[in-house]
Amino acid sequence: MASSIYLVAAEASGDLLAAEIVDELRRLKPDVTLNAIGSEQLAARGLPSPIDVSPLSVVGLLEGVKIYREVVALADAAADAIVEAAPDTVALVDSWGFTLRVAQRVRARAPHIRLVKVVGPQVWATRPGRAKTLAETVDHLVCIHGMEAPFYKPFGLPVTVMGNPALSRGHKGDPEAGRLAMGVGEAPVLLVLPGSRRSEIDSVAPVLLEAAQQVKEARGDVRVILHPASNIRPYFIEKYGNRFDWADLSAESVDRFDVMSSATYALACSGTVTSELAFQDTPFLVGYQTGWVTWSLARFFLFKPTHITLLNIAADDTEVVPEFVQTKFKAGRMAKEALRLLGNEEARQAQIAAQKNALARMGEGDLRSAEIAAKVLLAHN
Repeated sequence: MASSIYLVAAEASGDLLAAEIVDELRRLKPDVTLNAIGSEQLAARGLPSPIDVSPLSVVGLLEGVKIYREVVALADAAADAIVEAAPDTVALVDSWGFTLRVAQRVRARAPHIRLVKVVGPQVWATRPGRAKTLAETVDHLVCIHGMEAPFYKPFGLPVTVMGNPALSRGHKGDPEAGRLAMGVGEAPVLLVLPGSRRSEIDSVAPVLLEAAQQVKEARGDVRVILHPASNIRPYFIEKYGNRFDWADLSAESVDRFDVMSSATYALACSGTVTSELAFQDTPFLVGYQTGWVTWSLARFFLFKPTHITLLNIAADDTEVVPEFVQTKFKAGRMAKEALRLLGNEEARQAQIAAQKNALARMGEGDLRSAEIAAKVLLAHN
């Protein structure tokens, strides 16, 4: 079994998953030596990062190009730290562009170190050629979906399916506890989930908030609850403060699954939270926009499905969850859809049923993702 493991994570979702893997590694092999490059979650496990990866929390191709030199410099610094630590195995968690560069540098300088990619690129949605690139660079892939494995078979890369971390870490929320914690009583609740990245708080959140305000103006009985991701909450508060007399910010201590399950309807930024909402049987819509250059490149050259939400892609690329993206990302349109669903119990239940079917087709909700990934990392070279 590997006795020394180095974890690399660049963004909030990867940092959280890496931290959960650390918990499992320590449970399975208490004497394992661990080092990590990451952020708050890994630091909270006693694994401070030797480099600052916060500049990597960007969205989009154009945004990534703007900091290309910084990405390369950070990849070099990460490789330096890893080679110096001389681990048995390196876990490269999420963040395709950055972790690939780190892997390539480590492979070139210390080819004996085992490299494991945890969460693969979306080869089923964007460029399948990345399967060959990854197979040439790492020794093993731990992926989220079973549908990814066939892409790697021609290249001989061993693949282990761990399931969706967002579902495996989740639990069914308690709607009554959520409503009690938020003090909403029996009122209809419109939940706003504005994103987990600074760029999303800057560009996506304002439109979601405007849509929520329009709903509140049309239906005064609706309670609007704002629930930013914990990692971005301080920035959300700094940017928007307490200037919403028509909405409430959820308490930091409240269980987020209780909050999700207690909502009548939700406005959500695209991302992992969409699967979490579906798991809580909460109907919702997705809103998103990115830079137009990034969108044009992705839409016409990279992204094959017509939808961006995994639930919709899993449902044969049909719109189980309404998407309001780019030109459709308008507050008035989203408010109209939210008002329609808030006033129609039958329509809400129909969407919940469709979401459940999509989750079933994804098929990985019962797996313990972090434990499966940890076992792969601990396996013999």
